[in-house]
Amino acid sequence: MEDNQENKHEFSDTRATQKIFELKKRIKAVCGGTSASKTISIIFWIIDYCQSNKNKKFDVMSESYPHLEDGAIKDFKAIMLDRGYWKDDCWNESKHFYKFETGTILKFMSIDKLGKAHGPRRDGLFMNEANNIPFNIYDQLEVRTKEHIWLDWNPTSEFWYYTEIKDKVDHDFLTLTYLDCKDVLDPQIVQSIESKKIRKGWWQVYGLGQLGEVEGKIYKDWKIIDELPHEARLERYGLNFGYSNHPLGLVAIYYHNGGYIIDEIAYGLGIKNRHIADTLKNYAKAPVIADSAEPKSIDEIMEYDIDIVGAEKGKGSVNHGISYVQDQRISITRRSINVIREYRNYLWKVDMSGIVTNIPEEPFHYIMDACRYGLVGLTPVDADDEKRRANELYVHQRETMANTQSDAGL
Repeated sequence: MEDNQENKHEFSDTRATQKIFELKKRIKAVCGGTSASKTISIIFWIIDYCQSNKNKKFDVMSESYPHLEDGAIKDFKAIMLDRGYWKDDCWNESKHFYKFETGTILKFMSIDKLGKAHGPRRDGLFMNEANNIPFNIYDQLEVRTKEHIWLDWNPTSEFWYYTEIKDKVDHDFLTLTYLDCKDVLDPQIVQSIESKKIRKGWWQVYGLGQLGEVEGKIYKDWKIIDELPHEARLERYGLNFGYSNHPLGLVAIYYHNGGYIIDEIAYGLGIKNRHIADTLKNYAKAPVIADSAEPKSIDEIMEYDIDIVGAEKGKGSVNHGISYVQDQRISITRRSINVIREYRNYLWKVDMSGIVTNIPEEPFHYIMDACRYGLVGLTPVDADDEKRRANELYVHQRETMANTQSDAGL
């Protein structure tokens, strides 16, 4: 793509971009570590394709639309604006597509159910973070894509690429790391990445971009669900205050079928207490369990007739709470992108000798703390227990009635 030499662009060409443009085969698989510019470099290629080819159809897909909105769509808009390509009347906000002057349409869509994969054919496809999308979805999309298929992911664990494509299908494969973008990265980011070399698992995946497993993951086996079941029962809200230095996290916690469902309500910097209260008023009433380190904020929100209390804290409360949460059966709604992101990256710190400690690592704990505040103290009740308790209550009521009648001489 051509650069406007009169402006200093925010998005500069990097070695990552150059390597992406060298890939020629129909299926192009790109894995890599953190700050490796996988997604941005692929989007550069896609923009160039759309500007160079007439009347084509190219789809960018991910596990959920919120994930796209916070990632690929945001990057696409920023690049187009930075390069002076963006035209408001070419973007369809409601249907999430951009129509280039060539007539080529670039559409952003989520594929969270197999049925959505049974759609019209396309010329190009980009599956962003393909490791989070089931193989049967890819299988349906692949046969309906004519020219180009891009896949990218962080190699945190083996998934269908390694079993169904790697040694079975002719394709291009590329590994990118932060070194492919080192010239344009903030030196503090480079320093932060390289300071984690002592974490062998983390460094293998996020530093070297190689298949591995990150050691010290705090929570495991949480399930991602498409939406809240109608019969889910709201129990509480969990709130971790934030403002300028770290983001606020607010989640709703539902009970369903013996486990809990976490649904993200709010996440971000600079959110004032009045806005928190107004947000909560738009949802069903339930107790709010908040970070007790900010009693002033709790008192202020309470003035808006919000049922809010501080979470109980004390020596060992964080580790006790984490242990309690991990013992529960937890699901996350697919739209809860920040909960999902922090869940996948919530790790124990590693000391200088490479030993995993029992101290949570920065920075992926903000909305995880909100989840812990809300969950600690709740006791799951499965369907059998509910029936048993209802039956016990019925028997108790009948016995009380019989005793009352006996005392009255009836």
